[in-house]
Amino acid sequence: MATLLFHLGNVPDEEAEEVRRLLDEHAIATYETRAGFWGLGVAAIWLRDETQREQARALIDAYQRELGERMRDEQASLAARGEAPTLWRRLKHRPIRTLLLALLVAGVLAVSLLPFLWLHG
Repeated sequence: MATLLFHLGNVPDEEAEEVRRLLDEHAIATYETRAGFWGLGVAAIWLRDETQREQARALIDAYQRELGERMRDEQASLAARGEAPTLWRRLKHRPIRTLLLALLVAGVLAVSLLPFLWLHG
């Protein structure tokens, strides 16, 4: 019976490709499903052989630990060079977009909270 091994929803293409390559290198039998046009399906990598589950899970866990370390190192490097993305940098580089997003957030909060404030007052 097929076993869900790795969700592909919101996973960057590079990461998905690295996971596919890792599983192929270790001869782990998998297949993929897509979410479909309307996004109703499950985009994932599935394991064909249940006996390979522990090996596959260990490989993916090790890969994700390594990826996390790599991303943290990259973020630390950007911060050390003063290039890490911050709210002020985004505001400086894209002031109109940042302000419109802030207004959108304020509008959503207002629409969400006003009914409760009217009930209380």
